[in-house]
Amino acid sequence: MSVFVALFSGINVGGNRIVKMAELKESFDELGFADVATYIQSGNVVFKAEAGDAAALTATIESAFEKRWGFRSRIMVRDLGWLEALVANNPYPEVADNPTKLHASALERAPTAEEIARLAERCSGPESFEVKGDVLYLHAPDGLGKSKFAEVMPRTLKVPGTMRNWRTVLTLLEMARKA
Repeated sequence: MSVFVALFSGINVGGNRIVKMAELKESFDELGFADVATYIQSGNVVFKAEAGDAAALTATIESAFEKRWGFRSRIMVRDLGWLEALVANNPYPEVADNPTKLHASALERAPTAEEIARLAERCSGPESFEVKGDVLYLHAPDGLGKSKFAEVMPRTLKVPGTMRNWRTVLTLLEMARKA
């Protein structure tokens, strides 16, 4: 069996689209996945599956989720190797010990050079970012909550994704390695 992480977008934000993690875990169990574990309320699930195709797993999970909860959540399913590479390729190692300043966004696909250039034009504050494949790394020195750039990022890049702080990234990696 292979280890995967499912990163949900748009659940349990601002008291909307509430999904209890115990129920989310139960839904993964019902789909036949093994060693299912969730982490914090933003929708992070580590699990094992026989099938090794992340795209097929994403479609299965998204369909079951929408059927059960009545709304769609964009879900990024990635394997352990992807998560290990995300951490290894961190372009901001100097801030890795300050997880409120470093974030990684799992993108639905790798952005084009034009999309990245358009985003770079909007990055005028203290933030900096780098894209490596389907991961966008964001260094927000003043924190994500104060970042004006983080607010415009999704609309400007136009590549769906879901962001996690570095503490969550490292915890998910640890959980996946233990699975």
